[in-house]
Amino acid sequence: MNLELINIAANTKNNRNINNYTHSAKLKNTVCGDEIQIKLIIKNDKIIDFGYQTTSCIYCQASASLLSKVSINNKKDKIEKLCNDAKLFFNDNKKMITKNWKLLSKLFNKENISRKDCILLPFKTLKKIVTN
Repeated sequence: MNLELINIAANTKNNRNINNYTHSAKLKNTVCGDEIQIKLIIKNDKIIDFGYQTTSCIYCQASASLLSKVSINNKKDKIEKLCNDAKLFFNDNKKMITKNWKLLSKLFNKENISRKDCILLPFKTLKKIVTN
C-alpha cells in the first residue's frame, strides 16, 4: 500500500449521507465483509450528486472516493459503461483506463489485483443503480 492510496481514501468530500436522494443501493462483499451504500441524485439521466457511506478497507474507500468524483455530472449510460469496463480490467483486459478515466489508473493497476473485490465493490453498487 502506498501513500497515494492513503491520500485518495482520505478525500472524504463525498463520504456523506444525502437525505433527498433519488436512487440508492447497498452491497456487501461476502469475501471480506466490506459494505458500501451509495445514494445519488439523478436528474434527466445525469448524476447531479453522489454520496457514499462505507465500512470497509482502504482500497474500497479509495475506490468509492475516486468513483464519486468521476461520476458527478456524467450521464447514467456513461457511468454504466465505466462500471462494466472496470470489471473487464481485472479480467486481463487492461484497456479499461482511457484518457477520460485516467484518474482511476491510481487504483487499477497490477499491484492491486489481489484487492480487486474491494476495489470493484463501489462499481458494482453504482452499476446496480444506473442500470435500473
